[in-house]
Amino acid sequence: MLDHIGIRVSNLERSKDFYRAALRPLNYVLRKEIPFAAGFGVVDGYGKSPDPAGDFWLIEEDPQGPRVHIAFSASSHQQVDAFFAAARAAGGISNGAPGLRPEYHAHYYAAFILDPDRYNIEVVCHIAQP
Repeated sequence: MLDHIGIRVSNLERSKDFYRAALRPLNYVLRKEIPFAAGFGVVDGYGKSPDPAGDFWLIEEDPQGPRVHIAFSASSHQQVDAFFAAARAAGGISNGAPGLRPEYHAHYYAAFILDPDRYNIEVVCHIAQP
């Protein structure tokens, strides 16, 4: 089980603004700031980490290459859709609109966004929805 993950970003303020908006539908908020980094975590409910500083970190340095793929878990298709809309409104580039991905499994519902540093960010729900 992972406790936290961090990515290197070229502009911390820009990335904080993007992730504040994009992850809001998943109940993520900025939990901790230090001069060169910021930690995000779920406020309450589905996906809440026991780490009070957050489980997703941004570190201001030259981005690593090749860019990694990070997938956040959602509790519903509606959360996936809301993430995609919020991330697009915040300047993210579509890398796969919300929808079923049956090549992974019958209930795999996901959306993909390229963030400001072109990391491939996914939000996925594994639960069958009516």
